[in-house]
Amino acid sequence: MDDRLAAINLSPFQLRNMLKTVVIIIDEHFDILYVNDAALAMLETGLKQIHDRKFYEFFVDDGVERLTFEDALRNQEDFSETEVQLCFKDGRCILTDMTATCFDIDGQRMMLLEIKQIDKQKKITQEALQYAQQEAAKELVRGLAHEIKNPLGGIRGAAQLLEKELTNPEQKEFTQMIIDQSDRLSSLVDRLLGPNSLPQMKWTNIHEVIEKVRSVIYAQTLQDIAIEIERDYDPSIPDLYVDPDMLQQALLNIARNSMQALKSDKTQNACIRLKTRVERQSVIKGKRHGLSALISIIDNGPGIPKELRDTIFYPMVTTKQNGSGLGLSIAQNLTDHHDGKIDVESYPGHTEFTLYLPIKKRHE
Repeated sequence: MDDRLAAINLSPFQLRNMLKTVVIIIDEHFDILYVNDAALAMLETGLKQIHDRKFYEFFVDDGVERLTFEDALRNQEDFSETEVQLCFKDGRCILTDMTATCFDIDGQRMMLLEIKQIDKQKKITQEALQYAQQEAAKELVRGLAHEIKNPLGGIRGAAQLLEKELTNPEQKEFTQMIIDQSDRLSSLVDRLLGPNSLPQMKWTNIHEVIEKVRSVIYAQTLQDIAIEIERDYDPSIPDLYVDPDMLQQALLNIARNSMQALKSDKTQNACIRLKTRVERQSVIKGKRHGLSALISIIDNGPGIPKELRDTIFYPMVTTKQNGSGLGLSIAQNLTDHHDGKIDVESYPGHTEFTLYLPIKKRHE
């Protein structure tokens, strides 16, 4: 054995507290008997505050499957579950893998819980998969656009030539209808393809861009429904090398989606929060960036339906009756121009879209 390994003398208590995996021991009454440091961090409490508290007290009513634990303790059956979402009373929700081991000491039934947070790993995997799917969808749309626009141009041209030959005004109405519908389809295809101009990059204070977005949505709330708009900015964020108009359009598309969700749900005390932060070591499309600016648009609406969460950035995907389903797709395209990404977290009462934009130094 290596002499250095032999010299390491750690107690079992020290080893447990060095683990990143959450370890919690509860009894059959759900009283917490033991927690390691990782568990205290997850529960966001201290060792003194954990005494005389039951495990489920930290979670909202449906934030943890209490019956699962009761059955396991009663029958002394171990279980493992993947992708378990734990929702806390302070509004946090985390995704975990959980293993429960039942044991008996002096006739007292107990359970050892091992909880591993998997949000970050799952997000990275999901982002890679979604990015590949979105790129495939873009290529499909580009191919379809080419196949649609060519015959559309021919149809429009033929209608214009036919209109010149007609003398009956009623017949000209039909040729004009063909021209109008051809223009409408052509415009829809252009919107599917996204912006057709190169970004005009310059060093920009992103809070100035966000304030313009706030002014627009505030004006719309005065005309439509009462929505409180909150600001939570980090003034330390430096100027970013972006196209301010493109960035403003991307944020507006997301903010309008939030407004429409709040309106259709008739949310009580409707609120949209604009938040900025800096994050270190962000992974964007498989590339690690030392510093990234985060712009979040948060609303307290009904949340995004679970069946749409993986496809909301695809063209023509929408929950609105008269929606085009292009707002988020265009926002994604505009963000791609800045080497950024859009992340979304949603559950009832909380939907958060976050734009990640790499912070570059001026000499770069």
